Amino acid sequence: MDSPEVTFTLAYLVFAVCFVFTPNEFHAAGLTVQNLLSGWLGSEDAAFVPFHLRRTAATLLCHSLLPLGYYVGMCLAASGKRLHFPSQAPEAWQLFLLLAVTLPSVACILIYYWSRDRWARHPLARTLALYALPQSGWQAVASSVNTEFRRIDKFATGAPGARVIVTDTWVMKVTTYRVHVAQQQDVHLTVTESRQHELSPDSNLPVQLLTIRVASANPAMQAFDIRLNSTEYGELCEKLRAPIRRAAHVVIHQSLGDLFLETFASLVEVNPAYSVPSSQELEACIGCMQTRASVKLVKTCQEAAAGECQQCYCRPMWCLTCMGKWFASRQDPLRPDTWLASRVPCPTCRARFCILDVCTVR
Repeated sequence: MDSPEVTFTLAYLVFAVCFVFTPNEFHAAGLTVQNLLSGWLGSEDAAFVPFHLRRTAATLLCHSLLPLGYYVGMCLAASGKRLHFPSQAPEAWQLFLLLAVTLPSVACILIYYWSRDRWARHPLARTLALYALPQSGWQAVASSVNTEFRRIDKFATGAPGARVIVTDTWVMKVTTYRVHVAQQQDVHLTVTESRQHELSPDSNLPVQLLTIRVASANPAMQAFDIRLNSTEYGELCEKLRAPIRRAAHVVIHQSLGDLFLETFASLVEVNPAYSVPSSQELEACIGCMQTRASVKLVKTCQEAAAGECQQCYCRPMWCLTCMGKWFASRQDPLRPDTWLASRVPCPTCRARFCILDVCTVR
């Protein structure tokens, strides 16, 4: 491939991935289906269900046009391949063009099928129809969803491609191509997984992400998963009527302090271990008096005479949990993004240390 072809291919690949998964930069620039077609889609706040009926259809069509857009671009970037005339193009490009034309054609047929009978055949409309009373239709249920979404007391969180919305009656998950809807009184919620991340992509803070399974008592309803930050778990519980069950292995950290202690312990575990002399016996932790001392402060972050950290000559007197609590207590609560990189004095001799200087004993 010539250089213009490679350059265009890489640039278009980056654009296509960002257009489908829409990072924050694309949202800020307005390069999203919702923004580009806002005049036709309408307002989500004014009419939640009609907005997403049109949005999912428009998103499917726009994304299906991406391969065709690549072919059109390559007609300009690789003029020597004669892609302007498909009959004269290489066989591989003819097959690609066939695929590029087939995808939007299938998408148009599917969207036309969805839009029949005033969108009654759309997956979202068919889901709402399962909750409709015998004397009413899915439009009545949609009107209820629209009304509750306009209220300011709803619970809403998550990225644009995986939003979680909970109103007084409904639990909803908004994804790129679909909207999952379940009625609160019919669902069973279970926390199935928790993942600990040392740093959030949006801030320099530890974060725990929970996966909650939403299963309906109605066998016709497909179960779905929602994900949220553990710090939002309490607010979610307040909005839900049904209790949330928890798998036995799942531990939820709802406060920033809990998250920090978990991250503190994971970082200390990868530090070099400290070997206790055979003549020295470990005593109980002087912080909690419940467990044996398990950490020793040893300057390992830099050379002995370099940096702000100092060598601590105290014997092991603290357990890992109490040392983590001491470290957290010396932080600025208004600047949690600086906690992991900060330095604090030893609780006994006041020698300054960082997390890299906390070593487990063996």
